[in-house]
Amino acid sequence: MRRRLLLGFALCAALPGGAFARCEDVVPQPKPQNTPAQDVGREFDTILDSGFIEFAVYEDFFPWSYEEKGEARGVDIEIGRIIAAELGVEARFRLVQAGETLEADLMNYVWKGAIVGGRVSDLMLHVPYDSALVCRIEQVTFTGQYAAETLAVAYRPADYPEKPPTPAFFRYDPVAVENDSISDFFLTSMLGTAAKVRRFPSAQAAVDALAAGETMAAMAPRGELEGGVTRHPDAGLAVHEPPLMGFARGGWTLGVGVNFQHKDLAYAVDMALETALADGRIAAVFAAAGLTYSPPGR
Repeated sequence: MRRRLLLGFALCAALPGGAFARCEDVVPQPKPQNTPAQDVGREFDTILDSGFIEFAVYEDFFPWSYEEKGEARGVDIEIGRIIAAELGVEARFRLVQAGETLEADLMNYVWKGAIVGGRVSDLMLHVPYDSALVCRIEQVTFTGQYAAETLAVAYRPADYPEKPPTPAFFRYDPVAVENDSISDFFLTSMLGTAAKVRRFPSAQAAVDALAAGETMAAMAPRGELEGGVTRHPDAGLAVHEPPLMGFARGGWTLGVGVNFQHKDLAYAVDMALETALADGRIAAVFAAAGLTYSPPGR
């Protein structure tokens, strides 16, 4: 379901248009009507007094966040532990299911809670940062940018001895993508129905298909591709970032989302991540997972 999280973001990035001042022509989400003010989530002092902080992270999202032998693991999990250590509290993780849109996930896990039995976590990891989102979703503070992500292509160098494949190759060579993802949208819009696109339920399944020889390439965010490559060390796979002609922005920044009522928590988390970026701990987490680290443009 994460395939839809950035699709709206990608559509905005891909479509042409004039340059606007920040938040100009952006319609924010509707404000609650006939509803008294409510305190949602835990205040920063309450988190410190309780001795723990809870992170909402996506389930089954290798290599970012997933469960293994009953424990939460992944790059985002380690980043959460760094934040908690900087704040002097214990890190706890809530593995959540991705919804249809990023807005729905932020509503369910950050600023309101699901309609039935819902509750919010103290913050959410792996939230894409974009100026339009900041303007549109006023109930969330977008902060703590800790890495940059981009679309990439995994391939077998033996199949492309002269140069790595670019999207134009996939008019003729089969390529695996996560169904209804940014990659699916991009290739279909650029190449049309003639594209040799093979759709799978997840980016990991797409890399598995490439490793099994079912396709000649896989396209997805670089972190997911590199995570998949680490699962197939003997398949002779590589990853590269091709030029994306006609796509205004194939990269984005990863950060955290915090309830807008708790600015002091947002500031503390951002400072914790800034410290960890400066001393190399964030880069070390990526290196330990076998991923290429791209620092955010903070």
